[in-house]
Amino acid sequence: MRIRLNQWLLIGFVVGLYACQNENKEQMAYTSKMYQKEDIAAPMARKESHIITTHGDQREDNYFWMRLTDEQKTAEKLDSHTQEVVDYLNAENDYTDQITEHLKPFQDTLYNEIVGRIKQTDMSVPYRDNGYHYITRYEEGKEYPIHARKKGSMEAEEEIMLNVNDLAAEYEYYAVSGLSVSPNNKILAYGEDPVSRRQYTLRFKNLETGEMYDDKIENTTGGATWANDNKTIFYTRKDDALRSYKIFKHVVGTSASDDVEVYHEADETFNAFVYKTKSEKYIVIGSWATLSQEYQILDANNPNGELKMFQPRVRNLEYSIGHYDDKWYIRTNKDGAKNFKVMTTSEDATEQENWKDYIPHREDVFLEGTDFFKDYFVLSERIDGITKIRVMGWDGSNDHHIDFGEDAYLAYTSTNPEFGTDQLRVGFTSLTTPNTTYDYDMKSQKLKKLKQQEVVGDFNPDDYASERIMVSARDGARVPLSIVYKKGFKKDGHQPVLLYGYGSYGNSMDPYFSSVRLSLLDRGFAFAIAHIRGGQEMGRQWYEDGKFLKKKNTFYDFIDCGKYLIENDYTSEEGLMAMGGSAGGLLMGAVINMEPDMWKGVVAAVPFVDVVSTMLDESIPLTTGEFDEWGNPKDKEYYDYIKSYSPLDNIEEKDYPAMLITTGYHDSQVQYWEPAKWIAKLRDMKTDNNPLMLHTNMGAGHGGASGRFQRYKETALEYAFFLDLVGKADVKVKG
Repeated sequence: MRIRLNQWLLIGFVVGLYACQNENKEQMAYTSKMYQKEDIAAPMARKESHIITTHGDQREDNYFWMRLTDEQKTAEKLDSHTQEVVDYLNAENDYTDQITEHLKPFQDTLYNEIVGRIKQTDMSVPYRDNGYHYITRYEEGKEYPIHARKKGSMEAEEEIMLNVNDLAAEYEYYAVSGLSVSPNNKILAYGEDPVSRRQYTLRFKNLETGEMYDDKIENTTGGATWANDNKTIFYTRKDDALRSYKIFKHVVGTSASDDVEVYHEADETFNAFVYKTKSEKYIVIGSWATLSQEYQILDANNPNGELKMFQPRVRNLEYSIGHYDDKWYIRTNKDGAKNFKVMTTSEDATEQENWKDYIPHREDVFLEGTDFFKDYFVLSERIDGITKIRVMGWDGSNDHHIDFGEDAYLAYTSTNPEFGTDQLRVGFTSLTTPNTTYDYDMKSQKLKKLKQQEVVGDFNPDDYASERIMVSARDGARVPLSIVYKKGFKKDGHQPVLLYGYGSYGNSMDPYFSSVRLSLLDRGFAFAIAHIRGGQEMGRQWYEDGKFLKKKNTFYDFIDCGKYLIENDYTSEEGLMAMGGSAGGLLMGAVINMEPDMWKGVVAAVPFVDVVSTMLDESIPLTTGEFDEWGNPKDKEYYDYIKSYSPLDNIEEKDYPAMLITTGYHDSQVQYWEPAKWIAKLRDMKTDNNPLMLHTNMGAGHGGASGRFQRYKETALEYAFFLDLVGKADVKVKG
């Protein structure tokens, strides 16, 4: 997806912003120093006409030449075309540096402030799995985690499995993914990516001797699923468009050239994946598309056995499977269960005609997920837009929701690898409550706090307040709007507000805490999340009403939330900011075309803005798998509709707000040339003198920098941009 945001990335995109306690409109209309730098020449990209004809309709793309192949980008010696593109991106970076030069000291202040709230020497709450306690910890001044374990108890000697700081030392970017230990606890498998292209090389380490095996398996998704023989793993490879399309079987200690192809997903609209059931009895090979799934199963004790089809794919039949005891439990939309239900079937009769209802469908409850324990069945449900965790015994007794004592929050099940326990590991956060880890005793129904995210400094949650409002959209839909601010925020129309949105793929933007955001709230900004259609905050229909030929509801909802903030004196057009990333960057591009005068400033991070061209080109990563999200523009009805909102195709000669656009040169999800072409066309056509900047991280991809702290360099730039627009770039944090 154009952003399946890992939690840390979502936190990076959703951070709030800072502002002022101004008492009059004159101060809100402050002109930043960026406006005073008209003598600094902005890059003007070369035009080269490229005509794209579809359904008899012609579109001219003057910047198509900016597109490069992976081979061109990674070649040791750049050809002339590649050099021209790199020179242009560097020129944009230089321009951004020059126009924000006066903000550099303030950026440093913000960066140090943000990093200063993060506990440098820190450790995750250990979880127990197969006789070991597993820990992720950080050391002061280090950018990357240390993955360790202790045998039997936390008093045992620590075994360091991976010190990522050592592995990353020689790279500008480095990421580790999919750590997986063999059933006998002796071998670690993991994926490494030193490019930020999300093409991982699988590596293996002997945890008894510390030796690295010679095995190197390239171009994988980064995960390895162990069979029960402690030597066979199953993994997923990617095709040229970075689609996960083949499952292979590898025996540790042998050459990757000898690996056996187990499954090939030939349908380009599906992605393949593999996992092992929590019961450890089955290897499951799945194929996923937005509107259909399919699974095959294999005895985990017999990795050389034959795959058995669970239920063949059927268009519009969505399902996922989990195994417990001698039954399969299926979360599915079968029989019109739009909000999903749970069905069950025996191990031997897995086709859908044998499925029987276990948890029925409910119109007012969206069933998001399930988890299995020896004595309990756990469901993650969304009711009135709020996540709730439901616990019940297998006989239906002791059926209840966990009570966290707050009305608006995000609750989720955490790492729970063990079956035979009454303890459920859960996480909890809200706009004012730092992320908190609990063990919940499912028998006694008591919460035990294990750890709350420590905010270094004088943070007091009682200093902040949050609201949850239902905004009436133009078609009558009730759109949730979550707002947080520091107490004392005056609703007099003079304060700045940052409105964040996403609204795609059914990804819900929940109200969660961010210590990074405090730098902005402490300066008077309010931060708001528009829970717009295209997510699933209000159930599956909320998603259905924000995709395909209803996609514009996403944009209208965001605009209507912004108008609510203005009409109810949270802010004004001189103080309303907007931010979104990836598909949320598409949102930014659409709303500035539709309502350019509403926004004082906009940050669009890794924005998906060339929608028509990308969705017409099946060689681009992710395209084929997303026809069920946006529609296939090879169908004229979808072509016309997508073209009517595609940001790049709807730029006009008019005023646009101040903008900062960010991207990554190696981004595999939204290619760098989309924002590069977008800013070039905007600069050529816009009629205002508002700042327009592009920052390209030349060493990173979709998620930005890989280090624990380095990612906040870009955050500080974004904050300084917003703060300067309201004349507060030199204001210190209030005590």
